[in-house]
Amino acid sequence: MMTNPTGRITQGQFSFLPELTDEEITQQIQYGLDKGYAWSVEYTDDPHPRNTYWEMHGMPMFDLRDAAGVLSEVKDCRKAFPSHYIRLMAFDSTRGIESIAMSFIVNRPKVEPGFALERQEVNGRTIRYTTRSYSAGKPEMERY
Repeated sequence: MMTNPTGRITQGQFSFLPELTDEEITQQIQYGLDKGYAWSVEYTDDPHPRNTYWEMHGMPMFDLRDAAGVLSEVKDCRKAFPSHYIRLMAFDSTRGIESIAMSFIVNRPKVEPGFALERQEVNGRTIRYTTRSYSAGKPEMERY
């Protein structure tokens, strides 16, 4: 049984839905702003599930209260990195710490090569598994 028939990277909210339009992205941004969240835009060309630290595009928008301003940052990042994964992250600082309340991908490369599952037999009958991105064999900025 195939659990991800689209073959797309499924990180964050809305990952099994069709791509969000800019209007739908704006609505999600406004929802976060209404909750008091601060937004940031991040990008990467290595979407490995354990790669939680993506590159930040610009500074976190702690004082921005306009969804159009956040979407403008997304569009700037799309222009600069059209073949990268780009995600929006919303931080909730109401408890005195920055914890991620929302996260979703807003840009993807045209082709997503996916991951290989590698098996390694070690001590005795122990088996270890790891995933490796098919694109990780290429140098940075040439992966997609």
